[in-house]
Amino acid sequence: MKRSSVLISILLLITIKSFGASCTAADTPLYKNKKAAVNARVEDLLARMTLKEKIEQLQNRASGRADEIENIFKGESYGCTHEMNMKAADCADMYQKLQTYMLTKTRLGIPILTAAEGIEGILQNGCTLFPQELAQGSTFNPALIRKMTEAAGAEADVIGIHQILSPVLDIARELRWGRVEETYGEDPYLIAQMGVAFVNGYQKYNITCTPKHFMAHGSPSGGLNCANVSGGERELRSLYMYPFKRVIAEANPLAVMSCYSSYDGIALSGSHYYMTDILRNELGFKGYVYSDWGSVDRLLTFHHAVSTQEDAAKMALIAGIDLDIDDAYQHLQKLVESGKLDLKYIDLAVRRVLTVKFTLGLFDAPYSNPARVDKVVHSAANVAISKEVADESAVLVKNSNNILPLNLSKYKSIAVVGPNSNQTIFGDYSWTQRDPKEGITLLQGLKEVIGNKITINNAEGCDWWSQDKTHIAEAVKAVEASDIAIVAIGTRSTFLGRSPKYSTSGEGFDLSSLELPGVQMDLLKAIKATGKPMIVVFIAGKPLAMPWVKDNADAVLVQWYGGEKQGRTIADILTGAVNPSGRLNVSFPRSTGNTPCFYNHYVTDREEPFDQPGTPEDPKMHYIFDKPEPVWNFGYGLSYTSFKYSNCTLADSVFSAKGGTIKVSVDVENTGTRDGKEVVQLYIHDKFSSVATPVKQLKAFSKVLIKAGKRATVTLEVPVSELGLYNDKMQYVVEPGEFEVQVGKAADDIMFTKTVIIKE
Repeated sequence: MKRSSVLISILLLITIKSFGASCTAADTPLYKNKKAAVNARVEDLLARMTLKEKIEQLQNRASGRADEIENIFKGESYGCTHEMNMKAADCADMYQKLQTYMLTKTRLGIPILTAAEGIEGILQNGCTLFPQELAQGSTFNPALIRKMTEAAGAEADVIGIHQILSPVLDIARELRWGRVEETYGEDPYLIAQMGVAFVNGYQKYNITCTPKHFMAHGSPSGGLNCANVSGGERELRSLYMYPFKRVIAEANPLAVMSCYSSYDGIALSGSHYYMTDILRNELGFKGYVYSDWGSVDRLLTFHHAVSTQEDAAKMALIAGIDLDIDDAYQHLQKLVESGKLDLKYIDLAVRRVLTVKFTLGLFDAPYSNPARVDKVVHSAANVAISKEVADESAVLVKNSNNILPLNLSKYKSIAVVGPNSNQTIFGDYSWTQRDPKEGITLLQGLKEVIGNKITINNAEGCDWWSQDKTHIAEAVKAVEASDIAIVAIGTRSTFLGRSPKYSTSGEGFDLSSLELPGVQMDLLKAIKATGKPMIVVFIAGKPLAMPWVKDNADAVLVQWYGGEKQGRTIADILTGAVNPSGRLNVSFPRSTGNTPCFYNHYVTDREEPFDQPGTPEDPKMHYIFDKPEPVWNFGYGLSYTSFKYSNCTLADSVFSAKGGTIKVSVDVENTGTRDGKEVVQLYIHDKFSSVATPVKQLKAFSKVLIKAGKRATVTLEVPVSELGLYNDKMQYVVEPGEFEVQVGKAADDIMFTKTVIIKE
């Protein structure tokens, strides 16, 4: 009997435990089961959420210190957060605690997307400062940019950042616009290539990039930030949509940022046609749309498209803006409850946000790794990558009599003058202050390289913005006491969140004139008058009108903001330790009135066969006193070695409009005495077309290292589909006919022209 009682007790205990286990499994929400399909988890969670909880997923709530989490979030989970003022280690600690709070102290345990700017490294104090995006573009090296964002992504990963608010896919056609520095340049194909590489690097981790600004944001009227962009449907599709189409298809970002501006009078952040019909239904974007900061409110305050903030919120949500960074979406609950907004729009947006969170694995592993921050963030390896990008981004555009690299044995003293001679400049969206002490200046870089071998005389001579000429004499005196002058001129930029002052480039800092700001031209002319050799180093966030510099300087080196090692890069190039290999990704204008000056213009938009441009001495027509061509064109850049092109061949010359790949091979020989990198460029020209097409369009390029005296065969490929256009019915078609295939060193330096025939 006793034995039976024991057996019954054991069986009862087993039954109770089994029952308890099955109850626990049954009570575990499906959305917390990481083995379940993402869409099933999303629907399960959505069904459990109150209207208030749903709307909070469509809003951003800024973070603060770790000890402020409860006070800021009050037990609620939001769609997104950001923090851009802390040191990386402090931010990692805070995000660790914040995600723990979200998972354990909110009703449903929904993690939060942690976002940061990442255009030139993570905008978190202490992170590696990489070159600005314009400098990345001038490398013409997508593989290097992917390497850079893999390094930056590793820093974001340990900090606990899961969304990068970059890259910028805007096209730099309006040079007065302050944000030219944030673009990859003027060409949509180059932008697409660099954008895909940038996104794929970051997304090696549980991170999504956020390509921006969708779309057509980079050609504002008058160059004024956020102003309307004029254009038609064909220009929109052929030009502005192209980089987004490629990046979405080839890199699959899970977020896209809307823009402030309007296109052809329609505010994009309030347009269902642009944000849903095109972005989602046509381009196949599957993620969520993140509003540019204030873009929803601006439907009311800027575009005057609606009369209330409530209507702005409704318009944006229906258009397809899933998450609002500001406070307009606080009205959504009242709109739903009053019957003015269908709940289906809320649910649709929440599904998109939650899908991204599940896809990134945030419900299962949202945490940062504070213990590894010191080892990963600003590591020696990452700083070396920053230097590598800077090395390949600098563009040598003039080198009379091979004055560069400097033969240091010829000089006893060097003058290093100009407003950018002893100041690091990082561009907007870096974490530095307006007068940064981080990084290496040109003067410091030269001192590192030259040491005590040569006397260096330094005087700024003027600032970068004002009309103050009182210090020019100091720079002239330094030059007169030296054998040669290095003059560092250009622009200055600072992130809007770091109290910029006197910026001449960057977001919101647009120029009415493209002449050198302040009295920098007076400084140059005064130094030229000394008769000493003059090397101009142009450190800037955009091209400026510098025909005088081209005509009067002995050498000109262009460095778009080159990150924390910029000064050392420039010094290494000037002294020959680095052979320059950058190429211009945006053309230099002859004057402000000479813009736009991009290379891929229509055949009708420059010199005409029945007109000839004039000069001040011989006025003519079209223009009267000047020619409508750039000072330095897209794709141009010099090296300390020379390259010879030969044996250009086509694998085939006849193709079907239905598909195929054009393959072009060319031999490139390094005929100089130094190893060097050449950028072989391929352009396409549609000889006859039913609608206007550009005089040429970049469709392939390859950057290759060729040893001195060696030869390389470079093969470039272009899908036939890239030869298409949007016809008069706005259909994308490849028309039968003849196409020129141009292979060369720059848009205006073509070595070979071949013809391919496209048949129906």
